[in-house]
Amino acid sequence: MISQGSQALFELRKSGFAKTVGLIADTHIPVRAREIPSKVFKVFEDVDFIIHAGDLVDLSVIDELERLAPVLAVYGNMDGPEIRGKLPKVNSLKVFDWKIGVTHNPGALFGLKKMREIAEQNGFNVLVYGHTHNPSVKWDKNTLFINPGSPTNPLPPFITKPSIALLRISKEKIMPEIIHI
Repeated sequence: MISQGSQALFELRKSGFAKTVGLIADTHIPVRAREIPSKVFKVFEDVDFIIHAGDLVDLSVIDELERLAPVLAVYGNMDGPEIRGKLPKVNSLKVFDWKIGVTHNPGALFGLKKMREIAEQNGFNVLVYGHTHNPSVKWDKNTLFINPGSPTNPLPPFITKPSIALLRISKEKIMPEIIHI
């Protein structure tokens, strides 16, 4: 019998998706939560990369996530001098020919204009961001804008559940998925 996780992996391989990237943001450890929720580790257990879109608050978050996969991260507005000294404001990685960028606050609260500018200036096919603590997936022409939300401090808490996201990537396409944990 194939377990649900194995079934998902089987379907992923069958559909031609070759890489999976875990997306996380706004962990705020240890200020708003003591630790990363265990469900995050279960969802990310088979990912190839992890992108953290800022507001880690403590660098130990990267160490924890790196037990699963290499981590690409940026600093957020709540990250202090130690983190700002080690992480950039904007970062990116390439998976196949897709350029995936990340920044904490691309001005999402003011619409897509600033986000489009960041994506265009940097040649991003995907822009991962945080700051709002609210998950979002938006396609604008051929560019994906995705916020995984927050696994520890969703906003507004009475409407939004804790969340992370996955990007399933093949040479031909990218499939985003928000996962409520």
